[in-house]
Amino acid sequence: MSTATTTTRNWVVDPTHSTIGFSVKHLMMTTVRGEFEKYTIDVTTTGEDFMTAKITFAAETASVNTRNEGRDTHLKSDDFFDAEAYPAITFKPTKFENVDKDGSYELYGDLTIRDVTKNIKLDVEFGGVMKDPWGNAKAGFTINGKINRTDFKLNWNAALETGGVLVSEDVRINCELQLIEVK
Repeated sequence: MSTATTTTRNWVVDPTHSTIGFSVKHLMMTTVRGEFEKYTIDVTTTGEDFMTAKITFAAETASVNTRNEGRDTHLKSDDFFDAEAYPAITFKPTKFENVDKDGSYELYGDLTIRDVTKNIKLDVEFGGVMKDPWGNAKAGFTINGKINRTDFKLNWNAALETGGVLVSEDVRINCELQLIEVK
C-alpha cells in the first residue's frame, strides 16, 4: 500500500510584481491612492493549496507613499501612523471561508495598526499557480477590503466649511500580490 506524501511549499512576495495599496476619499469627492513600498510576506502551504496557508505580513509604516511628500510626512506623524513609535502594520490570518469554484474566498485575520488589533475580512481572488519563463513557480492574488481608520486610532481630520470632513473614515485596501516559491 502506498501513501501519498504532502509537500510543504514556501513562498515569498515578488515585490516587482506586487502592490500593497490603499485609497481614501479626500474632500468627500475624489480618491487619493497610496501604497507601502517596503513590506514582507511569507507563506507556507501544503502543496499548492493556499487554503492551508500559514501567512505572515508586515508593512513598514515609514514606507508609505502617496506621491505627495507633505501628505506622506503627515501620514508618518502621530496624527496617523506614528511611524517612529509603531514601525509596522501587521496582518495575521485567522480563517478562510466561502470558497467559490473559481478560487475566490474570504480571508479573515487580525490587522494591527499602531497598538490596535481588529479582525477584518478581505476578499481574495486567486489567480492560480504557474511557471514563469525561468521555471519559477508563481502564485497570483487580488485582495480587496475596507476598514474604518478611526478603529485603529487614525483619528485626525478637519471639518469642511460646506459640511463633511477632509478625509473619509473608510479606507479601501487594494493589493495585487505575486508570490514566488522559495526552493
